[in-house]
Amino acid sequence: MIWYIALGSALGGVGRYLLGGLIQDWSGSSFPVGTLIVNISGSFLLGLISGYALESAAISAEVRAFLTIGICGGYTTFSTFSLETVHLLRDGDYARAASYLLLSVLISLAAVFAGLAAGHHIVLLRRGG
Repeated sequence: MIWYIALGSALGGVGRYLLGGLIQDWSGSSFPVGTLIVNISGSFLLGLISGYALESAAISAEVRAFLTIGICGGYTTFSTFSLETVHLLRDGDYARAASYLLLSVLISLAAVFAGLAAGHHIVLLRRGG
């Protein structure tokens, strides 16, 4: 089980680095949009996998751990989000810090709900209903 999680964490971390950096470079902004998008998409992915895996026997415990604890755990960046928020606060950029905090938490929660619903819907479709 540990190796499944370790491999998933490595893949998720590399994905976070590549996608977050690409988005940040593309945006050209000092606002941490790369981390924001990674957190939101990671929340959706975790919700999707969990919503599907909890209602289906198609995913083994090892694969579920690889995908959720490993890939999603390595991919999402809550510690980076926290550090970036502190930097914004330390720099006196309170409005941006507040918007980053609210957007990250609220949209990530909504993404988990959406992912759970999507996972449930996939199970229903696979069952023919």
